Parts: sequence; C-alpha cells; structure tokens
Amino acid sequence: MRERERFLISNSEDVIMKSVMIVDDETAMREVLKIMLRGYKVIEASNGREAIELYKKEMPDIVLMDIIMPIMGGIETIKEIKKINPKAKIVAITAYASSKGEKAIEAGVDYILRKPFSRKEVIKVIEEMTKT
Repeated sequence: MRERERFLISNSEDVIMKSVMIVDDETAMREVLKIMLRGYKVIEASNGREAIELYKKEMPDIVLMDIIMPIMGGIETIKEIKKINPKAKIVAITAYASSKGEKAIEAGVDYILRKPFSRKEVIKVIEEMTKT
C-alpha cells in the first residue's frame, strides 16, 4: 500500500460527515440540493409530517426547509421541530422571503435562503451554522 493511500484510509475514520435534512415537496428541488450537498449525509422528507418523524430518528445537524408544502407546511413543521430540539438549526428556503420570512422567523427559523440560490451560498450557510 502506498503512503498516500494509507494516509487517506487512516484519516477517513476521523472525518464525521455533517447531516443535512432536506424538506421539500418538489422532487426536483430535493434532487438539486442533493447534488449540491455531495459530501454531506443527506436525509430527505417530502412533507412536514415526514420531516418530524425523520428528525426524531436522525437528529440531523441542520434542516433545509421549504415553507410552502402540502400535508404540513414549513412554518408548522419548524415549530414542531423546535419543540423536539430548541437548538435545532433550521434554514427556510423560499421564493417569498419578505411575506413568508417574517412568519418563519417567528416560528424559530435561524436563516432564510431565498430562491434561486447557488451551491456556494448553500454550503456557506450550512458551514457557518454548524460550526462547533
């Protein structure tokens, strides 16, 4: 085994992958975010109710939450996740930053990411919010 390979194998045990939950009813948006988040453990939910159950089970480092969804919307889901974990890191993703943003902030969201966004923006927000 070459020295570089041995180094990579021995150091890979030290790497802890951050977990990101994507909550969006649009499959295409979840797929785009999954591509942007290569290198992270990604957990997907297609609605708020599913997100709450997965949050309890997975306890992700951060949640990227669409605001407008059927079954259970983002605002209600944010409130429920904050009841489970008041320190939960939640980023609201919306094209309606001004009108929905205030309600999201009241619900406990930590940051609002306005659509459209770039991979660089998403990674920067995740890294800033999950610093230990």
